[in-house]
Amino acid sequence: MTTAHPGDGSASGPTVLRIMLGRQLRQLREAAHVTREAAGYEIRASESKISRMELGRVGFKERDIADLLTLYGVTDQQERAALLSVARDANQPGWWHRYGDVQPKWFESYLGLEAAATLIRAYEVQFVPGLLQTKEYATAVIELAHGAADPEQIERRVALRMERQQVLTRPAPVHLWAVVDEAALRRTIGGREVMRSQISALIESAKLPNVTLQVIPFRAGGHAAAGGAFSLLRFPDQDLPDLVYMEQLTGALYLDQRHEVDSYLRVMERLCVEADPPDRTLETLAGLLEELD
Repeated sequence: MTTAHPGDGSASGPTVLRIMLGRQLRQLREAAHVTREAAGYEIRASESKISRMELGRVGFKERDIADLLTLYGVTDQQERAALLSVARDANQPGWWHRYGDVQPKWFESYLGLEAAATLIRAYEVQFVPGLLQTKEYATAVIELAHGAADPEQIERRVALRMERQQVLTRPAPVHLWAVVDEAALRRTIGGREVMRSQISALIESAKLPNVTLQVIPFRAGGHAAAGGAFSLLRFPDQDLPDLVYMEQLTGALYLDQRHEVDSYLRVMERLCVEADPPDRTLETLAGLLEELD
């Protein structure tokens, strides 16, 4: 077992650190043959609290971590200090917490994972991927979903989406490989001028070395992803498994079981084959731009 620490090149960010520390705590508990119920009793909590801790879905109290490490027989002071340091770092708020007033709690986990990923493979059928949206296009999309919100809330939601896009331009940027249905590019969102600007922005994004963009044309007919949009995330740390993310109206689904991830990976591979190859993308986008003239 390796010990996650933000200074050793592991994927950073509080969400990822919580997940990694949770996995390590579960491994230590199982190695010590301690039940979740017994672990919960040790820290004056329930079995479900231990389950949430091990899944990385809650913050950590240093006292609880110290008591659990003692219960699990971890006596090496260096190992204890490293794990307690991770617990402190995992409790630090991410930059996205500034937008806590306009984002649901279930979305915070994804923002942390997105920021830590090295590769994001996404399939979109209705909209341009959020990481590639212009401010005007994003505003129109967000207004569709939150039309009853006041203008300031809309503006803050748009600002959050724009700030997320820094993962594409930061040092060591994430590699985004997006497969977009032609319908998403032909659906007029925000009017013709907004769409012209959005298609132009996609042309520039497609030229980035860390962005691969493919379009599934109408002529391809039906295709593998009948279930709708989804994303596959990969991380730099071997202790963090690949993850499938699917967003819904009032929540999100996260899949990390190997057989589930493999099923979606196979679908993504078929989508990449069914889509036009990446070297055709600029030609396709240029044609769409001409139609908007």
